[in-house]
Amino acid sequence: MSYGKVLKENLWSNNGVFVQILGICSTLAVTNNLTNTFIMTLGVVLVTGFSNFTVSSLKSFIPRKVRMIVQTLIIAFYVIIVDIILRAYLPEVSKSLGPYVGLIITNCIIMGRAEAFAQSNTPVISFWDGITAGLGYMYVLMTIAFFREILGFGTLFGIKILPDTFMKWTIMVMPPSAFFMLAIFIWIVKSKMLKEEVKK
Repeated sequence: MSYGKVLKENLWSNNGVFVQILGICSTLAVTNNLTNTFIMTLGVVLVTGFSNFTVSSLKSFIPRKVRMIVQTLIIAFYVIIVDIILRAYLPEVSKSLGPYVGLIITNCIIMGRAEAFAQSNTPVISFWDGITAGLGYMYVLMTIAFFREILGFGTLFGIKILPDTFMKWTIMVMPPSAFFMLAIFIWIVKSKMLKEEVKK
């Protein structure tokens, strides 16, 4: 499989969020704030990339019957590193994200890429697959966070953008709005995909 094909699949045709519908829980948790969303998704990008690289490098030494447990331990190792770095250098962000950093371990996209790709490919392209899968997850959540923060708070990355006269949409800072925004995002993207298929 080529690097270009992996990139295209993870960002578009086989995106983990709007095609496979994975990693949905975190859209509820962190997407009302662009800063938290960026830090969280950057953590997912790094964890997915390095977990894939490690799983691929060690796959010939891991007994098949216990591979899932070992994959989980590898993912947990990188999540703990991300958590420690956040606590050390970005304590306020770490505090606001709370337990959601630790819950990166349960992100289905990371487990899915480790099992479906890294387990049967070489380390370098597995690393690329993990990074691009994470980026595919990142841009979806960042898009949702953009609309939720600007309509809910009138800010972007905490910087005031809209005037005081703007009536803030309270629902946009509440968890249900993440479902609505994600549904609208999926609707728009799927419509575009269907049109592309019809043209072929």
